[in-house]
Amino acid sequence: MTAAAPLIRPAKLEEAEEIAALSRTSRAHFLPYLPQLHTPEEDKAFFRNTVFSECEVWVAEDGGQIVGFCAFKEDWLAHLYLRPSHVGRSIGTQLLGKAKDRHHTLKLWVFQQNLPAIRFYVRHGFRKITETDGASNEERTPDAMYQWNRCR
Repeated sequence: MTAAAPLIRPAKLEEAEEIAALSRTSRAHFLPYLPQLHTPEEDKAFFRNTVFSECEVWVAEDGGQIVGFCAFKEDWLAHLYLRPSHVGRSIGTQLLGKAKDRHHTLKLWVFQQNLPAIRFYVRHGFRKITETDGASNEERTPDAMYQWNRCR
């Protein structure tokens, strides 16, 4: 028997805390080199007050549990995170597809050390347009901007 595909749906504001916790778990697992700059409470407030007010947020739900999410706004993919146990199941591709369906161009920032994410984005048509030494990001970690265009 095959497991059912996760449900991809718009997020609800009351799920902001669960989404913030998922972001924190995913970052700790996949980006252990990043400094911990905020408390869990600050993360929850950021998602509730900033991400949900500025972005369209979609979740992947599996067995009643949120296992991934993406947040995007005009021309920007702001967040795309999965539960570590759910990577490699095309959930990221489905969530990214929601953003691509709604925009002709998307940009994103990714840390240069995050090679799995870079490979994922390149595989989905993103191309690097600039790199920084990290001096202007909160984490002070080298990053790169990638861009996807529907019309190539």
